[in-house]
Amino acid sequence: AISFFGFSVGKKIVGAGDSPTMIQLLLAGGTAGVFSTTLMAPGERIKCLLQVQQAGKAEAKYKGPVDCAKQLYREGGLRSIYRGTVATLCRDVPGSAAYFGSYELLVRWLRPATAGSRDQISLPATIFAGGTAGICNWVVAIPADVLKSRYQTAPEGTYSSMRDVLRELLSQGGVRSFYRGI
Repeated sequence: AISFFGFSVGKKIVGAGDSPTMIQLLLAGGTAGVFSTTLMAPGERIKCLLQVQQAGKAEAKYKGPVDCAKQLYREGGLRSIYRGTVATLCRDVPGSAAYFGSYELLVRWLRPATAGSRDQISLPATIFAGGTAGICNWVVAIPADVLKSRYQTAPEGTYSSMRDVLRELLSQGGVRSFYRGI
């Protein structure tokens, strides 16, 4: 809901009327990514830490999401909770632009020539457009998500910047290191 609200606001900001251009749709989609990140960044950090903890063999440091948030705050204040927000923006802004742009483009292509409005697109076409848009989102967002997750879950002081994470990943496996496991 936050993302769709951000997209709606983005369309107003870029002056998209009834027939927005592709550039307007991409910019509005990027705005949706900003809205999502603003609210979701702390949850992303907590989720990543809990996932890494669950996958590890060491004794659990966090008892759950609330305990994780409390410990992060004690260790470094809000800065610790929001660690990786820029990386989340680097994932969500282009990913959301790809999602909304591709969805709108596909809806235009799939709408029958006789249809007067976009509401007349069939359910299968809508599902296809939404699913394909989701794929477009993640094709664009996966490299930034890998960087974000690596940065957010590393012990404090491991990396001084996202560039450090990027250098390490590229030296370990090149571009393939961003798509490992897919």
